[in-house]
Amino acid sequence: MSRTLGVLISGRGSNLQAILDAIAAGRLDARVGIVISNKRDAPGLKRAEAASVPTAFVSHRDYGSREAFDEAVVKELRAHEVDVVCLAGFMRILSPVLVQAFPDRILNVHPSLLPAFVGLDAQRQALDYGAKVSGCTVHLVDEELDHGPIVLQASVPVEEDDDEDTLSARILEQEHRLYPEAIRLLLAGRVRIAGRRAFVSP
Repeated sequence: MSRTLGVLISGRGSNLQAILDAIAAGRLDARVGIVISNKRDAPGLKRAEAASVPTAFVSHRDYGSREAFDEAVVKELRAHEVDVVCLAGFMRILSPVLVQAFPDRILNVHPSLLPAFVGLDAQRQALDYGAKVSGCTVHLVDEELDHGPIVLQASVPVEEDDDEDTLSARILEQEHRLYPEAIRLLLAGRVRIAGRRAFVSP
């Protein structure tokens, strides 16, 4: 029986689309049960609707704290019997309320080789630092920002003539490849957590 994913977005939803495409192609044995956005006009909601996936808009502005907002998100996820939560461009820092509701079952994709360049504008950070290699990371989410056990990473060379847009585009290609694979490994029980590290079994 396919496991159910809940995908949280704030924007265009290109990684959501990569997940939906992997499911449609049979590379990922799962179903997206709900797509939740904190932005009413997030283009990713249109992607979900086009794939006949239920959507929900939960505005963080309607709640007095991160914890109250996360409680509302958890309620939506549980109402759709979500097994694994996937952050796909969700521009909110999770509180312990959400993290603890799905322990070791929340994945995030970040456009750097963590632990380097956490937070916003990671591609710009890499360029400003003069990094020769950047990339992306899929990791399990804990209560620290862009932290938690790393499941998969992919490197991307930083070219001499790169700007933020060109580097971001090449990293995004790898995100689209890596994220569905990391989800597949987690659902298959091939990701083992030991302390703060994740190990992927063959």
